[in-house]
Amino acid sequence: MREIVLDTETTGLDPAKGDRLVEIAGVELINSIPTGRHYHTYINPERAMPDDAYRVHGLSAEFLADHPLFGHVADEFLDFVRDARLVIHNAEFDMRFINWELKTLQRPAIGMEMVLDTLALARRRHPGAPNSLDALCQRYRIDNTRRAKHGALIDAQILAEVYAELTGGRQTSLGLSAEVVVLRGDAKAAVLRRPRPLRPVVTEAERAAHAAFVASLGERAIWLTYEATPDAPRAVAR
Repeated sequence: MREIVLDTETTGLDPAKGDRLVEIAGVELINSIPTGRHYHTYINPERAMPDDAYRVHGLSAEFLADHPLFGHVADEFLDFVRDARLVIHNAEFDMRFINWELKTLQRPAIGMEMVLDTLALARRRHPGAPNSLDALCQRYRIDNTRRAKHGALIDAQILAEVYAELTGGRQTSLGLSAEVVVLRGDAKAAVLRRPRPLRPVVTEAERAAHAAFVASLGERAIWLTYEATPDAPRAVAR
């Protein structure tokens, strides 16, 4: 399944009152695994930046004036998200702005049936608990210190990690090998490795006790039909 974890930044809270998108970013997942592809752009809102919004994301009207209008990047954005499920935290807010911008261009709206709201998912998983992105990072021990201010790309990257935890943790395959092979959008096989191997939790004493127990079972023990380590030869019961 192809999904896009998406986030936006805006000039305020309500496009009907003149607020506009100023940044949009999406991170591509295939079968819940980041592929390394992403979309990111700043957008010229053609209006002043309110102080409250500037304090949130740090994007000034002067900085944004050198970037394209939404109409100039709409095709590129729509091509990137086409046929993918959008994964968004507090999705109603972001989709209201995206669909408002599409409406001004007389483009069809993106239906909410294509959207998964991680805020609603978190509220079901953790009823009554704080479920902001920062609160979820704290709950799942995800490092968000790189997030000095809100930014669409960094927030989308962090949300992708949170989403993995909300949907069952980072185990994305039933295989126990060190490599996971996935099919990317370009139909080329990619091998993804765990960047930091997990620390072993079994002590040497426990390993020795286990080996002694297995040895006591005899040569016909079913346990011996399994590999002890990935490099060890497989023992076959006689």
